[in-house]
Amino acid sequence: MEASKDISRLIEIMAALRNPETGCPWDIVQTFETIKPYTIEEAYEVSDAIERNDMDDLCDELGDLLLQVVFHARMAEEAGEFSFGDVVEAITRKMIRRHPHVFARSEADTPDAVKKQWDDIKQAEKRERAERRAARGISEDFKAGFLGSVQRSFPALTEALKLQERAAKVGFDWSAPEPILDKIEEEIGELREALASGDHGKVSDELGDLIFAVVNIGRHVKADPEQSLRGTNTKFRRRFKHIETSLEAEGETLEAATLERMEDLWQAAKAIERQLG
Repeated sequence: MEASKDISRLIEIMAALRNPETGCPWDIVQTFETIKPYTIEEAYEVSDAIERNDMDDLCDELGDLLLQVVFHARMAEEAGEFSFGDVVEAITRKMIRRHPHVFARSEADTPDAVKKQWDDIKQAEKRERAERRAARGISEDFKAGFLGSVQRSFPALTEALKLQERAAKVGFDWSAPEPILDKIEEEIGELREALASGDHGKVSDELGDLIFAVVNIGRHVKADPEQSLRGTNTKFRRRFKHIETSLEAEGETLEAATLERMEDLWQAAKAIERQLG
C-alpha cells in the first residue's frame, strides 16, 4: 500500500489497522475512550504549530488530527453507528444550512445579519438534536440546571474554574482564601488515605478533589490556574534543561545520572534564577 492524496486511502489504512485478524494489535484494542486523549492532544499540537508559525509542522499535525477523525469514524462504523462518509455529509449539510446567504437566497448581507441568522439556525439545530437524542433515550441532564451553561468541552482546569465562578454568583463560595488552604490540607489527607488503601479509583477521585480545591484558591487570589500552570511548566522545562546541559558538559547522561545528582543540579538552577532576579 502506498501513500496518496485521496482521503479514501487513509480510510483503507485505518480499516486495515483495525482488522481483527491481520491488523495492528494496538489499534485493534482501542476504544473511543482510549483514543479520546490522543484526539485532544493532537488538537493542541495543531494549535502549537500555528503559534510557532511552523507550516511544516502544521501540515503534519493536521494529518495527525485527521487520523483521529478517521479512527473514531471507523470504530463507529464497526459498531453500526455511522461512517466517515456520514461525518462528511453531516458537516457539509451543516455548513450549507448555516450559510444561506452564500448557498441560497438570503437577505443577510452584513456581518451582524449573518451572525443573527447563524445563531437562529444553531438554535433550530439544537432543538432538532435534542429531539433525536430524546428519541434514542439519551439524557440531556448535564445541560440542565444552574450549571448547565458551563460547557463540558472545556479543558478540565477551565471547566473547574467556570463551575466555581458560576456557583459563586449565588453565594456558594468561600469568603476568603485561608479556608481554602484548610480544605486543601483536608484533601491531601484524604488522598494519603486513598493511597494507603491501594484503591486506584479512590486515588483518582481524591486527586480530582485536591486539584479542584487548588483551582479554587487560584480563583480567589486572581491567579488563573491555567496560566499559573503554564508558567510552572515553562520553569520546569528551563530547570530540567539546566540538568541536561550540565550533565552533558561533564560527559554524563540523564539515563545514568542518579536522582540525587539531578536534584543537586535542579537546586543549582533555582539558585541561578534567584541571582538573576
